[in-house]
Amino acid sequence: MSIDVRLATDDDRERWNEYVRRSPQGTLCHELEALRVQAEYADATLHPLIGFKGQEVVGLFPLFEVKKRFVTTVFSPPPHLRVPYLGPAFLNLEKLKQRKRERRRQRFMDGCFEWISSELNPKYGHVRTSTGFEDARPFIWDGYDATPEYTYAVDLSISEDELLMTFSSDARSNIRNTDEDRYEIGVGGPEEIRLIHEQVRNRYESQGIGFDVPLEFVLDLADRSENGHVRPYTLRVDGEFVGGILALEYRGTTSRWMGGVRTDADVDVPTNDLLDWAIMEDGLESGLETYDLVGADTRRINRYKAKFDPALRTYYSLEYGSLGMRTIASLYDSVK
Repeated sequence: MSIDVRLATDDDRERWNEYVRRSPQGTLCHELEALRVQAEYADATLHPLIGFKGQEVVGLFPLFEVKKRFVTTVFSPPPHLRVPYLGPAFLNLEKLKQRKRERRRQRFMDGCFEWISSELNPKYGHVRTSTGFEDARPFIWDGYDATPEYTYAVDLSISEDELLMTFSSDARSNIRNTDEDRYEIGVGGPEEIRLIHEQVRNRYESQGIGFDVPLEFVLDLADRSENGHVRPYTLRVDGEFVGGILALEYRGTTSRWMGGVRTDADVDVPTNDLLDWAIMEDGLESGLETYDLVGADTRRINRYKAKFDPALRTYYSLEYGSLGMRTIASLYDSVK
């Protein structure tokens, strides 16, 4: 039986979040409310593709159509919003043997590629998968270039003492020996999101790096997410904001999405060690399985993240387009 790939109907959309929760590749940003927020702030048209084998759903592939100078481009996730992962999410494949699993996944992706070609005919496409995505070959066989990317994941399935003992000696010392009376860590709301966003923007701009994620996007994502949470962790000294991390919590994972930049505050407190540990402590208490440090591709930053003894995980950046389209700097820089 073939795979039927179509735009999600109203009935499909009512069940969409349930399907996301059941998929190993599903993330908070795959959920329908989060997709709508992304489309709104990326000035994109959302195309939520869904595939069925008979009555059984086999995959989801949220796509964003972006018009650039009268050229159609397609993304998942959309550009500029620093959404860490998106791309296809598969269902009901784990029970199958390898041959059938590959065939069903390939047929779903072929149906998606056919829909993209016939309905949108984009000149450029870019997909960034989640860490649960294991096989990039369907994209490669359809003409995409696949680049592996990396992130770090801390195992939260062990006890607090066991977890702490896996850290480097300086991380353990910073966590154990910093007087708790010297600082306060809390999980806030919109005001704390604003503080973290402003600090991250200022840090990026001071390094000559553009940071164009709208504050309103983050606020709306936090407000409209149905099953996940955008949790702004902040550290204060004497009541003054020093640093923060925005964490995305969904199912068994909490992710270090935004923040954790070097603070300009003149305080002798290991701010980021303490913030990361607070997120991990909450994850342990809530029975979460993983703390995703979101990114392991920057050598300088990796030295910091690696001290939590994380496991290395792979995801993929997938790019489609003619050589000419990829080398037009004005287009490439605006959509990458």
